[in-house]
Amino acid sequence: MGQKVNPTGFRTGITEPWKSRWYAPKKEFRGLLLEDFKVRQFMKKKYRSAAIAKVEIERTRDEVKVILHSARPGVIIGRKGQEVDRLQDELQELLGRRVNLKVEEIARPEIQAQLVAEDIADQLVKRAAFRRTLKRTIESTMDAGAKGVKIQLAGRLGGAEMSRCEKSIAGSVPLSTLRAKIDYGFCEAPTAQGHIGVQVWVNQGMYEENGDAADAQEGQTPKKPKRSYKR
Repeated sequence: MGQKVNPTGFRTGITEPWKSRWYAPKKEFRGLLLEDFKVRQFMKKKYRSAAIAKVEIERTRDEVKVILHSARPGVIIGRKGQEVDRLQDELQELLGRRVNLKVEEIARPEIQAQLVAEDIADQLVKRAAFRRTLKRTIESTMDAGAKGVKIQLAGRLGGAEMSRCEKSIAGSVPLSTLRAKIDYGFCEAPTAQGHIGVQVWVNQGMYEENGDAADAQEGQTPKKPKRSYKR
């Protein structure tokens, strides 16, 4: 089951929070969902160099709060915060609502699956050898502290006439274990021979280690104490 389900969607609402946190009646839900999609597509196209791993959106009656998790927040903020003001104005024109923009820095971008996938895609566009790219990426991700990493490429690899899949795994990647903090990222590399899909799974450890989930050591219920029998 873990190979067929998106790890983020599989854990959303259980161990992972929702990326869009708002409520709307049935008539307005479709329009607001499209607005969220437009915001994410806009940030993905315009600020690719800012290494944005995740975009969270919260809505109130008066404004839309957009939280950007970036490895290079200086690209978004700019000198004296000028870029933030301009970006906020562009988002307000796009949505037609008041936007409150917040930028948060990512502590360890090397183990963020989306950023790893985008880095691999950039190297493939520059015609780097895909096997060498896979090996280097896995080594750097594991050295950064990941418990495991899995990378899968699909397309006309190396300019071959027939498309195929190449997979590489290091460490432990338990996709069906809900306690495991599995980060997932996807990106497409538009090469001259065609698009190559890049999928990345990164095991960032168990939730108990970081204290993000309820304390359940080894996933077992406490054993009952043994009864003492009197003779």
